Amino acid sequence: MNRQCLALDLIDDPALIAEYERLHQQIWPQISAHLRQYGVLDMQIWRLGTRLFMVMDTAPDFNSLAFEQASASDARVQQWEVLMWRFQQRTPWTQPTEKWAPMTRIFSLT
Repeated sequence: MNRQCLALDLIDDPALIAEYERLHQQIWPQISAHLRQYGVLDMQIWRLGTRLFMVMDTAPDFNSLAFEQASASDARVQQWEVLMWRFQQRTPWTQPTEKWAPMTRIFSLT
């Protein structure tokens, strides 16, 4: 299993944040099926204020390029992404071509 940790910000609007959290209480079935189909074993999103932190555990053979290409060509995934972008914004450190920015691990107890 591989782990990826990513960050993204929410738009600072309490009503939008509440709606974003509500939508994540039960994501669309096609989205969870898509994630599992491409090797995402577990995904968690944590929030502190407007900062989101995603922990994504993937299968050893997870191919991020294949996952990105499949996501880009899946109409339902794209509908979800457009909907989510209503609530989201890039962090100050995110590249213009990225949405969720990869984080750098600076410590591990192991």
